[in-house]
Amino acid sequence: MIRLHFTADDLCRITLAPAVNALAETALGARLSLARGGRRAGAGGRGFGQARRARAAARGWHPGGRAGVLAELVGEDGFVPDFLLQPGIHDLAAGLEAATATPAERLAVDLGVPEAAGWNGGLARPGRWARELAQGSPAATRALREDTREFFARHLEPLWPRIRQDTLADRALRSEMLLRGGVDALLTTLGTTWRWQHPTLHLPSASAYDIPLCGRGLLLVPSWFATGPLVMYRPEAATVLVYPLYEAGGSSAGGERPEALAALLGRTRAQVLALLRTPATTTALAERAAVSLAAASHHARVLRGAGLVDTVRTGTAVLHSLTPLGHSLLAGTAG
Repeated sequence: MIRLHFTADDLCRITLAPAVNALAETALGARLSLARGGRRAGAGGRGFGQARRARAAARGWHPGGRAGVLAELVGEDGFVPDFLLQPGIHDLAAGLEAATATPAERLAVDLGVPEAAGWNGGLARPGRWARELAQGSPAATRALREDTREFFARHLEPLWPRIRQDTLADRALRSEMLLRGGVDALLTTLGTTWRWQHPTLHLPSASAYDIPLCGRGLLLVPSWFATGPLVMYRPEAATVLVYPLYEAGGSSAGGERPEALAALLGRTRAQVLALLRTPATTTALAERAAVSLAAASHHARVLRGAGLVDTVRTGTAVLHSLTPLGHSLLAGTAG
């Protein structure tokens, strides 16, 4: 479990990336491609990602071909070097320029060459090419540029309009969550298996880390290819959290179990939200959802904290109903 610890200043400094990050998506796309091809390196380095099932749209993506030298950098489970994220640069060419201009000492920390320790670890078994890159070899740098450009052109560029559109939709949804329900709503709904318990965001991971944000805030970066959280700690800037896009689609508007929202809220909680199209007491909600009274109360409380449900007391009981944002999410019109 990774725990991000917020101060009051951090909660005031949560920002959303304005656009999709081409370099980061290329690296994560290459990692997903390699995972499907069976290239995993066991435990990997101290990266923060964790293997998850890819979103449905990405599962239909079958790149084939080679990842070139990218395979040496992202072939390990849960690891992507910091210098391939470049969170403030969204254009591929500019991102690559910044990545290849990374100072040698920073590359050594990112890649673990030789056994350099850093917040985000390094490759468990850096190969010859990775060592040459960390040493500033012009040939290694040129290979990284060429192979990254080729992988993007072959496998991501045809999808880029879809990726940009999905990223903008996710940003609109997160903005609406923040507008209607505040920071609690935003952080509560970032990931199905992620847990926001003020003042700490708990992220699933095979590794255990406590990361104080130190008043510098958090930059949220959505990803089409990410299968779990990726954290980039920056000592002098906001910590970066890469998260999988919310996956819209399906026919949730008319069904009792909104499949599209299940990826965002979890299946049971999405079902509870759909059941509240008709207001219900906690007891009635538990009966409808076939869950315990305590579970129904907990789901309603979380949805209320996210700005999706209103709760009013009527005598000795409480009545739960959807807010406008809750109705919008079920109808697929939020944002």
